[in-house]
Amino acid sequence: MKVLIIGAGISGLSVANLLSERKGISADIWESNKKPGGLIECDVVRGFLYHKVGGHVFNSKKTDVLNWFWGKFDKENEFVKVDRNAKILLQNKLVGYPLENHLYQLDRKLASQVVKDLISASKNDKVEKNFKEFLLNTFGRTLCDMYFFPYNEKIWQCNLEKVSLEWLEGKLPTPDLEKIIVDNIFKKKEDEMVHSTFFYPVKGGSQFIANRLSEGLNIEYGLTVDSIQIHPHGVIVNNEFYEKLIFTGDVRELNFIIEGLSESAYSAVKNVTSLLSHGTSNILCECDPTDLSWLYIPESFTRAHRIIYTGNFSKFNNTNSQRSSCTVEFSGKLTEDEMINELDKLPGNLVPLSSNHQKSSYVIHESKTKKSVETVKSELAKHNVLLLGRFAEWEYFNMDTAIASAMSLVENEF
Repeated sequence: MKVLIIGAGISGLSVANLLSERKGISADIWESNKKPGGLIECDVVRGFLYHKVGGHVFNSKKTDVLNWFWGKFDKENEFVKVDRNAKILLQNKLVGYPLENHLYQLDRKLASQVVKDLISASKNDKVEKNFKEFLLNTFGRTLCDMYFFPYNEKIWQCNLEKVSLEWLEGKLPTPDLEKIIVDNIFKKKEDEMVHSTFFYPVKGGSQFIANRLSEGLNIEYGLTVDSIQIHPHGVIVNNEFYEKLIFTGDVRELNFIIEGLSESAYSAVKNVTSLLSHGTSNILCECDPTDLSWLYIPESFTRAHRIIYTGNFSKFNNTNSQRSSCTVEFSGKLTEDEMINELDKLPGNLVPLSSNHQKSSYVIHESKTKKSVETVKSELAKHNVLLLGRFAEWEYFNMDTAIASAMSLVENEF
């Protein structure tokens, strides 16, 4: 079978490997950039490893994903296991993450009010209609006002009442009041989050993962898709015929390049052109040594919402300096000068090295988004066009969930 995969990010690379291993299909991959990786791409700047979007690490609670992934790598020698040390910057003080498990680090009066709110919330039987109502009814007014509302508004850059609760089902923590109290009494470290510990390449960051997964694959770089023409027995992409197309790009762009669909498929494709997302801007910095891995910043004194201390993930991420490195992340589009102007407001004596803007980083779900995406996936599959990945399936995938989705596609569609 002749298969084309658009995009050599983690989704495209994973599905190409899986097709080869499980179905004996050697797919072609077209990638618009000069190297593989997509959102997990890294560069090296003056000896510092630079995650150009976020700070991608690996772990999973999915056994099939773990088995497949570690079949590609030498876990003991090519990766390091890192304990997550995340904090929240509140009123110029570092407080442990997640916040509800570190109430003992707040002043007594504030902690007392939070506990009262949590007790009240535990008795609340209201049915939430959106993300904002979920946060308020779950954590109470005090925690929401000091952290959950401002931080999430910084990230999502939208009214939280518009964010669909259906989409977030299974993705959000539902704290158990007894556990919160006991964990605070015994100052228990969070160990139930997927990334409470994580694995990270000794050298090369997530680019090392992309490079390894790209080995032996038929990838052409610097290629963009100008046209997709539906054919009775497959698809014609840029005048080349394929029996199936796996599209890992932005589903909103299909409306402008695809032709020959059925009326219902055209309608579905047009319906997703207005899906909401926003991008991120980040700046790689030298910084003072620290033991942190992530720092979340909900307060409005800076436009930054988090600092990712990637220099702590592996000693080889800082090869030419006694200092460490971090990536400061902002939601939306900021110029390099705008980001530099924010650095003096942040801890660590930050010195800028390089910056990047990613047009689309976060997908946003409104009340009708899930249904619209399900419909377009179903309609396009009838025409041998399969959607895969964060912006094709409109899901906020991490590496492990992207791999799991690729596994599902190979199992169900081939």
